Amino acid sequence: MAEWLYECGIGEARAALVENDTILEAYIERDSAKARAGAIVRGRLTRLLIPGRRGLVTIEGGEEALLEPIPAGVTEGALLSVEILRECIPEPGRAKLAKARGVPADTPLVMGPTLHERISQTGHAVRTLSPTDPDLLEAAGWGELLEEATCGEMPFIGGNLRLSLTPAMALIDIDGTLPPDQLAIAGAAAAGRMIRRFGLAGSIGIDLPTVQGKAERIAAAEALDATLPQPFERTAVNGFGFLQVVRRRTHVALPELLQGDRTQAAAVALLRQAERTRGHGARTLAAASAVIALLESRADWVDALEKRIGARLVLRAEASLAISAGHVSSEHP
Repeated sequence: MAEWLYECGIGEARAALVENDTILEAYIERDSAKARAGAIVRGRLTRLLIPGRRGLVTIEGGEEALLEPIPAGVTEGALLSVEILRECIPEPGRAKLAKARGVPADTPLVMGPTLHERISQTGHAVRTLSPTDPDLLEAAGWGELLEEATCGEMPFIGGNLRLSLTPAMALIDIDGTLPPDQLAIAGAAAAGRMIRRFGLAGSIGIDLPTVQGKAERIAAAEALDATLPQPFERTAVNGFGFLQVVRRRTHVALPELLQGDRTQAAAVALLRQAERTRGHGARTLAAASAVIALLESRADWVDALEKRIGARLVLRAEASLAISAGHVSSEHP
């Protein structure tokens, strides 16, 4: 029976829906001052982009959000209450702004559900893990999942998926050694698993091998339906093997989060590793210079980890290490 494994880590919270030692879904929620989806907050309309239709609202804390539509009677500079429909999404070059809509001024202000609150509402049991417990997340393949989401590749029997993130949509390319009709069906099923595991949402394009028969294209689409739970909408597989899926987008997907800031991803992963490193005395965290610089700038993370493990931290930059190659050692193993 599937259950959620949840960790309240330093710098982020993590959750994975696990069944038969396999991760079906996974999410990371970073500690951030940015508004969460579902939050009701106060803001000021600071700029009109399309009069009467679209504008920028600056919410408490200074974050900007895209407001659409603009409520009747609200003019530039006016205060209003808004609901956050989609969180800020990291993208290369510049982030995609959070999306908001106006709500009545007397609507109670709320922070928006946390990751723990969201998974608690799914109907599956939630098990909260401690750093002193066996590492059930890693046993289910957490490390492999993060590596797949970071590089954008996921293998399946007979083929491989390659994910490319673009501002317009997420694109999944399917390649492999199976005959085209078999590869289309197996690849579509694997794409459904990838979308669910990575939490991909919005517009998603899937490039299947080109197959000639209508029955084979229908079978490929049905294979995706069998592995990707509703709600979503999709097109039929066209004659060129292209299938488009649309899912409601409210939160950051794993690949967007991990690829958007690889230094932070490596830093919090190193903190997680340090929490689970056995031994006594000081813990030395050795990592790439950028990772150590980030940790040095976050005294709150360092203090929190020292309190959790009851030991002093030593941060050591090693320029020869790759971003993801940090490691931890104990003074007395």
